[in-house]
Formats: sequence, C-alpha cells, structure tokens
Amino acid sequence: MQLLVVIGLVGLIATVHAEVFTSLVDLEHVIYTENSMLDALREYIKNEELKLDRIKELTEKLQKANNEAIQDPEHYLSHPVNALLLVKRFIWEWTEVENTVRLDRPKTDYLVNISQYRDYFPANEDLKGSGAALLRLQDTYRLDTKAIADGNIEGTWKSPTLNAHECFEIGRIAYNANDYFHSKLWMTEALDKVNSEGDETTVDKTDVLDYLSFVLYMSGDMKQALEYTDALLKLDPNHERGNSNKKYFDYHLSQKKKRGEFKDGEEDDDEEEGWVEDTPKTEEELKPNSSPERITYEALCRGDPGAEKAPRNRRILKCRYNNYNNPRLLLRPAKEEVVFDHPRLIIYHDILSDYEIKKVKALAAPRLNRATIQNSVTGKLEYADYRISKSAWLREELDPVVSVIRQRVSDYSGLELKTAEELQVVNYGIGGHYEPHFDFARRPNAYEEGNRIATMLFYMSDVPAGGATVFPMVGARILPRKGIAAFWFNLFPSGDGDYDTRHAACPVLAGSKWVSNIWIHEHGQEFKRKCGITQDVKY
Repeated sequence: MQLLVVIGLVGLIATVHAEVFTSLVDLEHVIYTENSMLDALREYIKNEELKLDRIKELTEKLQKANNEAIQDPEHYLSHPVNALLLVKRFIWEWTEVENTVRLDRPKTDYLVNISQYRDYFPANEDLKGSGAALLRLQDTYRLDTKAIADGNIEGTWKSPTLNAHECFEIGRIAYNANDYFHSKLWMTEALDKVNSEGDETTVDKTDVLDYLSFVLYMSGDMKQALEYTDALLKLDPNHERGNSNKKYFDYHLSQKKKRGEFKDGEEDDDEEEGWVEDTPKTEEELKPNSSPERITYEALCRGDPGAEKAPRNRRILKCRYNNYNNPRLLLRPAKEEVVFDHPRLIIYHDILSDYEIKKVKALAAPRLNRATIQNSVTGKLEYADYRISKSAWLREELDPVVSVIRQRVSDYSGLELKTAEELQVVNYGIGGHYEPHFDFARRPNAYEEGNRIATMLFYMSDVPAGGATVFPMVGARILPRKGIAAFWFNLFPSGDGDYDTRHAACPVLAGSKWVSNIWIHEHGQEFKRKCGITQDVKY
C-alpha cells in the first residue's frame, strides 16, 4: 500500500507540476514532497521486512519439522502426535504463509507453484479426524493429558511438545463433538500452557477461559465455572458472553443458597428446568461411551491384569506342525497354535513371507479407499466413525501372489474358496481402529453365497504399541506380529452365528498396522464342514 502511495505521488508530480523548475518556491515543495515519499517508502520497506521476517520464521519452523519427518516418513507418522502436527501445519502455518505472501500481491510465482500441490493438502476434516483419533487413544489407553502435551506417551518414543494453541484446538475438537470430558482435560492443559508461555502465548487466554467455564458448567461444576468466568471478566470486563454467563451462574447459585442446598446431607428435589446440578460428574458419566462392553474392550486393548481370560478347556491348546493330510503341505506344514478354546482361535505362524507381504502392500497401496461397513438393517455399505482405516480388494487374477495366498488359506482351513470374498487389505491410519463387530451377517440372506462361515486374518506388520485384536465376549486377545494369521469359524455347524466371535481391532497407538483377510462363505462347504442341528462345537 505504501508503495502505491509513492507511485501515486510520482505520477501526480509528472502530470500536474510539469513546470516546477520555473519557480524555486515550487521546487521547495518538491523537496518536502520527496521527504514524504521517502517516509512512505521507508514504511513500505519496514512492512515488507516484517512480512519477510515472519515468512522466514515460519519457513525455519516448517523446515525443522520437515527435516525430522523426511528422514523416515513411516516412522514419523506412526506417532499420533506427529501425524496431528503434520495436518495442523497445513491448516495453520502453511495457510499463514500463503496469506502473508498474498497480501498486496494476489499473484506470485510462489502461489502459482504451490497450486499444483493443492490436491494433496489436508483439510479441516483431516484435522478434526486427527484430533478425534488422539482423544480415542487417550481414552482407550488412559493416557495422561499433560504427558501427551509434553511428548511423553508411554509405549512410544518422544514426540514434539504441544503449545497452548494446539492444546486449545484439541479441546475445541472435543467440545464440538459434545465430548465435555476430554474438552475439560485439554482446555485445562491449554490454560496451564498459556500461564507458562507468558507474553509469548500462542492463544488468547480469554478464549481458553470462555470455553473452559462453559465446559465446567456442562460437566456440572457450577462453582468452578463461575470462578473461571470471574477470571475471564478481570481480563476483559466487557466480554459479552462472560457477563451473560456470570449473571446466569450467580442467579442459580443464589437460588441454591436460598434453598439451603449447600448444607450437608440435603438434596434438591425441586430442580428448575434447564438446571445443571452443582455436583461435578464422574469420569464414567462424562465419557461418551462407558457401556460394559466398552469397558471390557478397552481393558483388553490395554492388557489390564485380569482382562484377558484363560480358556475353559486348556487341553485343546496345542502348538504343532500340521499337514492336514494335504500333499501340498507335506514339505511345508502349517505351524499351528491353538490359543483359545471357544471360539477356537488358531494362530498360523510364518504363513506369509516377507516377499508376499511386500507384494500385497504394493498391489493394495494405489487402490486404498476409506473402509466401509455393511448396515445390519439396510445391507448398504456406508462409512462409520467406529471403523477408521483404508482398504483395498485384490482379485485372484490380479497377481500370482494373491492366487498362492488363497490356495494356502484353502489348504490350511480345509474349506472351499470359490465362493470366498476377494483378499481385503487394510491399513489403519492415525489411531485407526474397528470397534466390536461380527463378521457374519445377522440379516437373513445378506449374501448370495451364504453367510460368512469363517475368517482368516493376516497380520502384515509389527505394531510397537496398540492394535491388538480382542474378543470382549470371552476375554481373548491377539497381538499383531508380522507374518502370522488368525483363523476362526463365525458360524456354528448348525449355520447359526457364534456371538462369542464378536471382536474388535484396538486403536493403533504407535506404528503402522497392515492386515489382510479373506472371508469364507457357506456355499461350497457342504462336504468340507458337516452341518449339525446343535450349537455344540466340534472342530
């Protein structure tokens, strides 16, 4: 803008005062005009330098983060905080760079060059998803908020620390999802960061206090909500929402005093409509989902003592080489380990080679799309928050490796694979998980090939932390190890679904989890697995 003023003054001199040289008085005015132009030019240079200084500051910050990430992208992204910060950089820092460059210059070579990468930019939905994933991990593995913010997550390596603004944004993600339990934790941490950052704080303290007071109110802690509202109004006495909330809180607290509700042993039997009880809610009351199954599922994911149950019939637990009287397995028998009695869970060791795993990943990578679930009522495929991953389906004729794997599944299971589904390959993202579900369909005639009689689940990567497969109904747990596979029957010999096979993929705390699976259907198994009229299982 200052440069435009200078150019305008030059143009004005050139057009209006074409003969100033004829008078010294006019030339004196030119001297003063020149001085004003120099002031404007210096102001312009100062503002441009400030812009460049800010761009340099952002560039150094972004370069430092990228240097760490680019050394080993897979390792870097396998930490949930790093993944969140990467998405955040595109939403905040890179946007600030673009806006600063764009100021007064709508078109530059830089803006033209970055336009070709826009298809790869994370969006606000990615930031929301990354934040929700971090909250899911925090909930499932009982991670301490301060430890996460300081980069110290148990079971993982050291990650960058989160500043006040980043903690505040995570708190907002929880707030917008009506998750006041986590919002309270992260807003409190953001306030602690603001106080420790001092004048260099990355977020306005009034914004944190505004959110925190309302979250406390929604959590049932009226008195503390009022304390934070008072602190907010000390900083900004004219804060509109703060003043409104204070009147509301003061009124209800005064009514409670009049009714004597602060005396020990007395309860309020005459609550006014819309009143939130002034008794802070417990952690379990505030959690979005605290059902008995959820509690068991999370305990199994963490590996809590007592969560994993011992099989009732330990006599069938065996570890052996088995060729199943199959000539293809005489020289390379299956390494079979029965790890649970009902449902009978079999682990096959070294079922996939490193080459096969590498090949399957390479085939799947360009075909990955967000995984869907089948609606149990409508039968339609749809996205769901309880399944966060990407999947690809590989046809048998796509590559000889896929055909070899399918034949191996048939050899090991003794089942026919002509009606089985294609090999599904799944990669779990940030905090990726699949909450408790059944593989078999509960809706009649859901599949033309009959219901899913059995599942073969391959693990194609080691996972440093999290990512277990758990069976909450029976207390079974399988830890992911590269090259193994888990096999179980989803249906009883009668064809009825075995509800004890309800299972889940725990959130990945650290690392990248790759799995693949084949769902085997009923049709074609008439002479492979005999039918029965009871639910007694004889494998």
